[in-house]
Parts: sequence; C-alpha cells; structure tokens
Amino acid sequence: MILGIVGISAQSYAAKDGETTQGKRIVVLGDSYVRNHSRPWSESWHSRCAEKLGMYYLNFGRNGSSIAFDRTKEGFGPAMTERYLAMPEEADYILLIAGHNDAAIVAGNSEKMNIFRQQLDRLLSGLKTRYSGAKIGYVLPWHVDRPGFEEVIAEIRKCCGKYSIPVFDPGKECGIDVNNPEFRAKYFQNKGVNDTAHLNADGHALIVDKGAEFIRSL
Repeated sequence: MILGIVGISAQSYAAKDGETTQGKRIVVLGDSYVRNHSRPWSESWHSRCAEKLGMYYLNFGRNGSSIAFDRTKEGFGPAMTERYLAMPEEADYILLIAGHNDAAIVAGNSEKMNIFRQQLDRLLSGLKTRYSGAKIGYVLPWHVDRPGFEEVIAEIRKCCGKYSIPVFDPGKECGIDVNNPEFRAKYFQNKGVNDTAHLNADGHALIVDKGAEFIRSL
C-alpha cells in the first residue's frame, strides 16, 4: 500500500466541500488496466493518484480479467462478479476499471452482450450493496476502433447511471489516442505489437491530474 501527501488543483471535477482523501482507503478493481500488464502497478495513474492524495492504495487488478465471463481455463481467473467478493470488507473509495476484455469477447455476439449486460448489473449492484458507505467510481476502457468497444462503453454508462455511479472517460478527457499508431508507439507498453490496452509510465502520467480530480469529486 502507498501513503503520500500532495495537494492538487481542481479543474473539470470539483471536490466536495469539507471532504478530504487523506488517510482514506481506495481499492481499485479491474483487469490489466489496473494490474498494469508487464509493468509494476506502482507506475499506474491510479496508484500515483493515491500517493498524490494521501490515500492507502490496494490494487485488485488481474491481467485478462473480465467483468462477466469466467476465464479461469485461459489462466485469467474468475469473472469480477466473483472476484470482488475477495476484496477487503471495508473501503472508503472503490474504482472499477474494466470492460476491455469484455468488449473483445462480446464483439458481434448479441447473446454474449446480453450476458455482459446482466453481469455488469450484478457487479454494480453487488458493489453498491456490499460497500454502501463507500464512494464508487467507474473508469471506462479506451475507445478502441474495433467491434464491441463502443457498445460495451454505452452499456457501462447506462448501468452506472442506474446506480448513480460517476463515470470517468480518460480516453476522451485525457487525450488517449488509442487508434493512432504513433501515439501508441510513444505511450503504450508494447511498441512492436498492436497494443491497444496497456499504457507505459509516460502514458499513465497523462491521466494523473484529471484522475486525481475525479477521485476527489466522488
């Protein structure tokens, strides 16, 4: 866990009056966007935000993890609808960062999209019930120009609206130009392949300020 104390300036997100993140516990649940693929999770923007905001940080990411589908046979473990039950029982803040792997699975398949829709609802409902006193936020996956991604992102926005969970879209708000090969070569981890998921340290740095603002606004 990380503990640090740094102030930030409010811009597009406004922190609630009289509230502070200092000393609060934040749990981040998700896939390789959270675990940070082949790099240490300490390089991720959410870990750096926690340090900046003086929070205790717990990384609950797993490479290849899915919201709706059990990927144990592939080596990626159970769905997040099961994984979140292993999280600590107490948390002040929860960030859910997921959807990339689900988008790849449901692309063009209406039956799997229905499963995703149902399981996403189950996950958000479960988090709201289990962590009724926590501030919960959802961080969207990148807007990858492949089938499934915009449909999954739209479902996430809709379900988060149902449960009054604020949404942060760093792909658009922080200029993550995932469909640009030159951008990926500079800011993504695997420069020699078509990596549309995993930021490097410089890429994560693009999100830290607005990510911290989003956390403070919850």
